[in-house]
Amino acid sequence: MKRINWHSIRLVLVIFIMIFLYSFSSKRNSVRKINKIEIKFQSKENMFLTHQMVNNLLIQNLGDASRIQKDKVDLNTLENALNHHEMIEKAEVFSTIDGFLNVRVTQKTPILRVLSENDSYYLDHKGNKMSLSPNFSARVPLLMGELSKEKRKAYLTLFTEIKKDDFLDKNITGAQIMPSGNVVLTNRSFDYKIAFGKPINVKKKLKNYKAFFHHAIKDTLIKEYKEINLMFTQQVVCKK
Repeated sequence: MKRINWHSIRLVLVIFIMIFLYSFSSKRNSVRKINKIEIKFQSKENMFLTHQMVNNLLIQNLGDASRIQKDKVDLNTLENALNHHEMIEKAEVFSTIDGFLNVRVTQKTPILRVLSENDSYYLDHKGNKMSLSPNFSARVPLLMGELSKEKRKAYLTLFTEIKKDDFLDKNITGAQIMPSGNVVLTNRSFDYKIAFGKPINVKKKLKNYKAFFHHAIKDTLIKEYKEINLMFTQQVVCKK
């Protein structure tokens, strides 16, 4: 008489039970409804959007979350809807087993505010327009006049470098692009103008300005300067 292989039978039973439990839990998980939406901003800076604004965007594309089953939620569609918002750099949407819909939002960072005859808006480092927000005003240089798309790239390099530097970010408050293409900057602390010239040798010119400022601030004559000329990369020329 052939002996029964109980070890093999137990193994088959264990596999069967595991498949049953997995199928059962998957079925229950698929019919589970979204019971909460958790929205987190990846940075506490540039709070152009509120949790309610993001929630409203989700509702527009999701409807009443409490009535929707988890497996009916198209996460890619929700991410795309958020990523198309002009204030959002990147959005991640994912759900958890307990029925939570998690949303992680990274907002765009403006580097410049443009004030033209008919409009006022921000630009980020990629040159994308961002509308002003009633919730937050970014401390960035104010550019008077329109910045055309054709000439935008070189000037954005300048303002990106300003934004990246803590001192320049706080010190440079305004900008004007002259018909010649030269840039004139204004600073927060004194009345002098900064003749930057065309947006070339950007890092060198900004380095020269920082060196000048940290040296000149020790001298009371800095209050008498009317113009700081950075066009010559080998020297800084001051005019009274």
